[in-house]
Amino acid sequence: MWQEFQAHMWLYISIPFISGFIGYVTKVVAIEMMFSPLEFVGIKPFFGWQGIVPRKAVKMATISVELMTTRLIRAEEIFARLDPKRIAKEIEVPMTAAVEEIVHEVAQTYKPGLWEAMPDFARQKVIKKVQAEAPAVVEAVMTEVQKDVAKYFDIKHMVISNLLKDKSMLNDIFKKVGRQEFRFFSNAGFYFGFGIGLIQMVCWLIFKQGWMLPAFGGFVGFFSDWAALQMMFRPLEPKKYLGITFQGLFLRRQHEVARDYAALISKQLLTPANMVEELCRGAMSDRIMDLIHRHVRLMIDNQSGMVKPLVVYAVGTKQYIEMKANVAERIMAQLPETMKHMESYAEDAMDIRNTLVERMQRLTPTEFEGMLRPAFKEDEWSLIAVGAALGFLVGELQVHFMLAQ
Repeated sequence: MWQEFQAHMWLYISIPFISGFIGYVTKVVAIEMMFSPLEFVGIKPFFGWQGIVPRKAVKMATISVELMTTRLIRAEEIFARLDPKRIAKEIEVPMTAAVEEIVHEVAQTYKPGLWEAMPDFARQKVIKKVQAEAPAVVEAVMTEVQKDVAKYFDIKHMVISNLLKDKSMLNDIFKKVGRQEFRFFSNAGFYFGFGIGLIQMVCWLIFKQGWMLPAFGGFVGFFSDWAALQMMFRPLEPKKYLGITFQGLFLRRQHEVARDYAALISKQLLTPANMVEELCRGAMSDRIMDLIHRHVRLMIDNQSGMVKPLVVYAVGTKQYIEMKANVAERIMAQLPETMKHMESYAEDAMDIRNTLVERMQRLTPTEFEGMLRPAFKEDEWSLIAVGAALGFLVGELQVHFMLAQ
């Protein structure tokens, strides 16, 4: 055996390195299969692949939002931190600029020439009064929303719809939260493979059986996937063995992960812009529209003053009512753009990033595991199976190479 080893020393030495390479490559492939491609590639339903996270986007997004809304932050809490008066002040300038155009366009729509025919003082009176009251309408609407947030705003719908609209964002959450774990997962594959490869080298030297290399290759792919996953998430709680403390790699990084996760969520998902978009165009936007209609109708009736009879006489009662509804709809349509001017204030006031950091750091190990583990648990068996299959194929190529020498 020693003579055999000396005669083909580099071939034997290559066995553990090739085994380590198998372990590493199967992990890289497994990680890539989790996230890519975003859409199904191949012939549906069986011949092809779509990344596990994008394919299970609805379930993944639901898991993420359940943790977020039950343990980390509530919509009522977010909105309670906003001052409606301050919001009205922040949007006063852009809202005032939009009002004159809205009033002019609506008047022209319902009675062409009426607006121009009105005395200038009457036009200016209507515009200035509506301009003065428009921010107050937003203030009143925000005040009512704060009283019953659940009636007007669905944070779960907002988060899930945004994650499904941009599946790459869902990928980013898992990738950035678990970036060190994924690196460890790949590297661990090499070390596990190299260790098993040393045993493989000795067995080949002694027995030289053709089935051994593919069998070992399959085992390396299978075992290294399984063992690396266990090391990432187990044990949940710190445990001492022989004076050394062990805990799952992901769980040990709880404070660091909390900061990364909070920064990502506060900048891309729980943003003032997304919240305004959900209010104006989300699942409960019809209720916000009714609220704005009510306040706009009151505003127009109160502020039209002495010119109201003239307008009603000119266009008719029915069209006057429609005009008020049209003004409300245009204000609603303009709101997302107008509200951009209060985003800086809202971001500071809501303080979502610091809130998430603080509360994530207090999660139990089981709750914290639920942030990343679902990405692995979903179809975990398929990742391990692919690792084993790839290891077997490389081992089969290896045995042909070894026997040819």
